Amino acid sequence: MMNGHSGCGGCEKTCRETCRTAPLWTEDPDGSCGVVLVGNAKVGKSTLFLKLCPRKAEDEQIRSLKRKVEKGYAGRTKTLVYNTPGLLSMFSKNLEERVARDMLLPGALQARAGRIVIVADAKNLKRALSLVLQFSEYELPMLLVLNMSDEARSKGIRINREKLSSILGIPVCETVARNGDGIEDVLYSLDAMERPMAANVHSDDVEHFVEMVRSTLEPVNMSPRALALHILTHDPGVRRYLRASYSPEKVQALYAMADALSGNHPEPFALRSVRLYSKKAEDIARVVQSRGTPEYRRISAKIGRLCMTPLTGIPIAFAVLFLMYRFVGTFGATWLVDLINVRIFGDHLIPWITSVLEPVPFELFKSMMIDPDFGILPTGVFLALGLVTPVLFCFYIAFGILEDSGYLSRLAILLDRVFQTMGFNGKGIIPLTMGFSCVTMAILTTRVLDTEKEKNIMCFLLLLGLPCAPLLAVMLIILGGMHVTATLTVFGLIFVQLIVAGYVSNKVLFGARSPLIMEIQPIRIPRIVQVLRQALSKTVHFIKEALPVFVVASMLVFLFEHMGGLDYLEKAMRPVVCSFMGLPEKSVQVFIKTLIRRENGATEIQHLRGAYDNVQLVVNLLVMTFLSPCINATLVLIKERGLKTAASIIFSVMIYALFIGGIINHVCRYFGVTFT
Repeated sequence: MMNGHSGCGGCEKTCRETCRTAPLWTEDPDGSCGVVLVGNAKVGKSTLFLKLCPRKAEDEQIRSLKRKVEKGYAGRTKTLVYNTPGLLSMFSKNLEERVARDMLLPGALQARAGRIVIVADAKNLKRALSLVLQFSEYELPMLLVLNMSDEARSKGIRINREKLSSILGIPVCETVARNGDGIEDVLYSLDAMERPMAANVHSDDVEHFVEMVRSTLEPVNMSPRALALHILTHDPGVRRYLRASYSPEKVQALYAMADALSGNHPEPFALRSVRLYSKKAEDIARVVQSRGTPEYRRISAKIGRLCMTPLTGIPIAFAVLFLMYRFVGTFGATWLVDLINVRIFGDHLIPWITSVLEPVPFELFKSMMIDPDFGILPTGVFLALGLVTPVLFCFYIAFGILEDSGYLSRLAILLDRVFQTMGFNGKGIIPLTMGFSCVTMAILTTRVLDTEKEKNIMCFLLLLGLPCAPLLAVMLIILGGMHVTATLTVFGLIFVQLIVAGYVSNKVLFGARSPLIMEIQPIRIPRIVQVLRQALSKTVHFIKEALPVFVVASMLVFLFEHMGGLDYLEKAMRPVVCSFMGLPEKSVQVFIKTLIRRENGATEIQHLRGAYDNVQLVVNLLVMTFLSPCINATLVLIKERGLKTAASIIFSVMIYALFIGGIINHVCRYFGVTFT
């Protein structure tokens, strides 16, 4: 592995002081350590990872975080590459943003992650250089990849790669990852990575503390500089590593010195350090970057400003939501579902399967397979594939267009002030919009929020009133056959209760809200092929995950009904379901399937809709939305928030669901509302 840089022997004193030296810690003797892709959010890390590692990726769990990351082998080599979530700085407190630095701790992974590739947005060089300088403190071989270089050139941005490489002391590559441009250069450079020049941004007292860490922990198997800086910021991963590797006396003494040093500065160390790195990054960018005349003029900047200005941004947001509704609700939930579920499955496939099974002598088996009320094929397989899947695919396309176009980040800026009243910042738009895709995944994405209060409020809102995409798909189909007032009532109540519940939770729960700091992506024409590919991949993943659950749920409900259990449960729940909420007894089986998987219950109500009037359909849809998360979401909630918090959220949500169902029923009956 290379050390130093060419021509070092004849350089001046300044150069000698900043030259790289051999590290004073133990490295893998064969140099076979893994490569970690690091970078800010939305710079193309995942796209670059897929291009570098075209073979099937695997997941590996980080021991300290109990968090899985993707890994794969670059090209046809044995170079192991790890993908990581985006981060703002190496001092970020956010759980997702801690992944990259925790991976660099000894023992975090099966193979030592000892090389770093910084993936940068070439349009925002200063921000990327700040990250390079920060991770240079690990004193590990590095490579800088300037991605989206085509977009930088279109804006007239030119970067002198040779000069930048000389200043940083590491190789620099240019890529357009989505097109595959420059990937071969990156693959070649993985074997030519070098240790960067020292950042040299810290004061003498910090450098003295670094030497104290070096001498106290010697011998050490990772960079003492990185350890010292993370001790000063009380990084939890480094604290766990030190407690497991060194005596309590040494660790306690170092943290006591760190607290004393921090007490000498009014500004938090992490904030002060990021400011110093940014200042040096700005100086470097000024030397290596030039701005000329853009290759073509774009109106994207003006459109982006209009999307974030309340006067124009709010109408644009309503227009975008209307177009999404027309695409998902009209095209997907009406035309596409009618084509697949009614014409293909209903008119041809089900009659054919019925005729095939007619000679089978086992009546129980035949009923279990083709019974129109509880059969596995009609209520499990065909409703999942013909009812949920088409609308889900359309939703993923619409959501992918919003994300890839850069509009989603502007929507976060626009809604930040509203979200402040609900206890979190504009980044809450990410789990909220993800909640309309999958509540389970949305709970996982609450990691982008910084405080425990924000995460608890968001989990509460996700479970309280966000219909996931499959449930939303069936809701749109059912509401599409009713008067428009039914749609306005259902989604109006969902919207109002989100605002009210968030506001109340913000007032009741203790804790602070973090400020909004996020990258605003440029407005651009969505890459339709990539959006379609991702939508198809997510839909196929959903089918693989959900279809077995649909089949098992249908079989269990069939057997439960066959043994008379459904009749008993319907009688037991009649006072609440029938008297209070005004629903048919058959709603019990809808709620049972909802608890197994929300969209499974939704397809059941579509299957039984002939037993409902319009008011009962509205009440049932609202109760299903508010009732409880599916089993997967419940398990993830317990994992993320703990058993006590998860139980509190689920219990309060279920009580609220039954209460609101009864209230809506009695209000509609009292005022004669029929939704017809």
